[in-house]
Amino acid sequence: MKRICVIDGQGGGIGAAILRALKDAYGETIELIALGTNAIAAAQMLKAGANRAASGENAIVQTAPRVDVIVGAVSIGWAHAMLGEVTPRMAEAIMASPAPKLFLPLTQEAVHLVGLSAEPLPHLVQALVHKKLKEVLPDV
Repeated sequence: MKRICVIDGQGGGIGAAILRALKDAYGETIELIALGTNAIAAAQMLKAGANRAASGENAIVQTAPRVDVIVGAVSIGWAHAMLGEVTPRMAEAIMASPAPKLFLPLTQEAVHLVGLSAEPLPHLVQALVHKKLKEVLPDV
């Protein structure tokens, strides 16, 4: 069974939206692991359908290298993002993981991702779940 890790912070809303769509599309054929930069985000993602959830730096550092795919907003790979919730160790563990990363181009940081068209969150989630995930995990 493939293990998909969804990482989010703050209120966990983006991660929850991703998890609901993944659960709807794949049911119990994949294991969904929610990692929150804080306990509130982890709890929200668990309610949204994650099989397991944990929060904090050590949970992310220990889990990121052991999953098949990492999913989240692009800022989960940036130290000090999400009002400082993403620690340098978290960002390093995420980016150093051998797992393919599927990042949504969403950020509250003073960063502009040039060349991307602005799409609403539901459209981005649907593209991630129904197209990009199948590209990196064709047997799902």
